[in-house]
Amino acid sequence: MTQDLDRWRPAAPPHRDPDDDTPRLECGVFGVFDVNAAAAITALGLHALQHRGQEACGIAVFDGHRFHTERHMGHVGDAFAGADLVDRLPGHCAIGHTRYSTAGGSFIRNVQPMFADLEAGGVALAHNGNLTNFLTLREQLVSEGAIFQSTSDSEVILHLLARSRKARFVDRFIDALSRIEGGYALVALTNKKLVGVRDPLGIRPLVLGEIDGKYVLASETCALDMIGARFVRDIEHGEMVVIDHDGIESLKPFPAARARPCIFEYVYFARPDSVVNGRSVYDVRKRMGRRLAQESHVPVDVIVPVPDSGVPAALGYAQETGVPFEMGIIRNHYVGRTFIQPTQGARELGVRMKLSPNRNVLAGKRVMLIDDSIVRGTNSVRVVRMVREAGAAEVHLRSASPPIKWPDYYGIDMPDREHLLAANKSVEEIAKILEVDSMGYLSVDGLYAAMNADPRDPVNPQFTDHYFTGDYPTRLLDREIAEGRNDGADRQLSFLVDA
Repeated sequence: MTQDLDRWRPAAPPHRDPDDDTPRLECGVFGVFDVNAAAAITALGLHALQHRGQEACGIAVFDGHRFHTERHMGHVGDAFAGADLVDRLPGHCAIGHTRYSTAGGSFIRNVQPMFADLEAGGVALAHNGNLTNFLTLREQLVSEGAIFQSTSDSEVILHLLARSRKARFVDRFIDALSRIEGGYALVALTNKKLVGVRDPLGIRPLVLGEIDGKYVLASETCALDMIGARFVRDIEHGEMVVIDHDGIESLKPFPAARARPCIFEYVYFARPDSVVNGRSVYDVRKRMGRRLAQESHVPVDVIVPVPDSGVPAALGYAQETGVPFEMGIIRNHYVGRTFIQPTQGARELGVRMKLSPNRNVLAGKRVMLIDDSIVRGTNSVRVVRMVREAGAAEVHLRSASPPIKWPDYYGIDMPDREHLLAANKSVEEIAKILEVDSMGYLSVDGLYAAMNADPRDPVNPQFTDHYFTGDYPTRLLDREIAEGRNDGADRQLSFLVDA
């Protein structure tokens, strides 16, 4: 069996600058059970998770008799801000989703939550992550007569649910999940239950909260803070929680495996005010900056973050070195997402609409720029030129993450390897390309030190760090088949080991 991966690889969404260097987040999921005005609470939770997906959003609710769903392109505030929201989406149970497309294109039919009427009743599903055997499963299902309404990998799960012969919904869900691979956090809503599940390695995050004695599921703790919910705990890797009117049940339906949570949540994806897998994202990013300063500091006059994601690391860097921290670049938060210009010159002006130099801070100074990560370097070149034009005497650049050398297949929109700057150039070559006086990256060991973790520790999680190391935590079945490295035959998943 052969597959054409490019057939399903989405084009860049129409609102995205083709030279944009920012890694795009996966998605955010949220769910509540048995609360008043569930849609309004879900909309607030999605506001907090907007950073995880700014392309589209949706909410599904159950009112005790029937499901109601709304799915929209664009931001949560535009889609679900009306005073009539609870009238449009009545019910006491709801799930929601914010989306940036990774598998499947930027179309309304791919927006979640997805809903299906199954033999046992309706089910709505919201998914954060990517299935690495999506194409394989889809082709099998289509050959058996399945009719797909979208190009999203999430729909595969609904088809597997529909085809399961198990009697109970939870058993059907487990049956479906046993066939998928990759990184995922899922929330599903039926007429009786709210279900949350995290992939066997815990690559994608999911947390459990409580508000007024009722349970909440969310991708990050910042969503719990938004609605005034209490953080209870992280959903464990390979865990399924089933919430109904009798309470909550925890199941472990997968073979035991060592946890491998995504380390890029701490580098960039999670909001700095979130706590992910027991670690404050803000504190970790500051420690990344401190460690970066220990590894590659040079004499400068001022530490300047590339806003906004570079701010915590720059604070840590400044505290470690004693060099003043200054906001030498100001971000305009009111620039529309859709501002794209067709020419390079116009795009340069577009950058100035988003970022402006603070000349009083930069002029005549030796400037150390701190960014969270560097993907292709296109944004970095523009920022460096802007700082030089503001009169900086020297411009040095540091990345608070190791060099990104490998693409992602677990829900992050990251370029193929040939487009990753650090995969093809030395640090010295990168410095010339980015037009900086010096260039430096945090080491992989330094990143783990900032996490207070050791990848060689057999007890604690190693983290999923393939962006920097090429050490993918699962097999990549679709990719292997496309490259002729796998004949498509079923085999035991190599990452499942005895705990």
